[in-house]
Amino acid sequence: MVIVFARAPLAGRVKTRLIPRLGAAGVAHLQERLIRAALRTASDWRVELHVTRCHAFFRSLNVRCRLQQGDSLGSRMHHALRGALRRYRSAVLIGADCPALTPADLRRAVRLLQGGTNVVLAPAEDGGYALIAARRISPAVFANVAWGGPEVLAQTLGNLERSGWNHRLLRTVWDVDRPEDLERLRSPRFSSAARRGARRSRDSRGRSDGSGRT
Repeated sequence: MVIVFARAPLAGRVKTRLIPRLGAAGVAHLQERLIRAALRTASDWRVELHVTRCHAFFRSLNVRCRLQQGDSLGSRMHHALRGALRRYRSAVLIGADCPALTPADLRRAVRLLQGGTNVVLAPAEDGGYALIAARRISPAVFANVAWGGPEVLAQTLGNLERSGWNHRLLRTVWDVDRPEDLERLRSPRFSSAARRGARRSRDSRGRSDGSGRT
């Protein structure tokens, strides 16, 4: 299955570094667009949306919603993955702010897990990661990580190596966090993908990947 992590699209409370360019309401609207795009990316699998708080926007998405549980990003991701792995053999977790991720990235992560890899990560340009996929998980994977800093990926990889777990990396992707990221978001590739996805998201949402396992 695929878990999408998302913050509520509250004006003035989400992606505040973009407010000087878009305004608070514009950033909230962008967050809604990014969440919809992430759900389209994951629509070939069973999907759950894990959110920071209840919001009317989430009720319009026709997808199962859960509240994130934990006092740090690491503990929230661990809680979500642990719950999913009680029900499925593997799980993929992505953030809602990385439109560069594609269904092909998710499929590769699933194949690697099915081939015996314990954890798969998609590095982000800012030093973090935009995807973590696992067939086993432990709090140790997320321990002593400075969330939001440039060493998140390196610290997580160190945790995996100390645990003795094998892992693989996907290609490096970018997320939408800084004003300069908006120019890439406006590129023809992402604009056309958004239009195509809007037409087919209603039909594709909720399909499984055929394996019955993720």
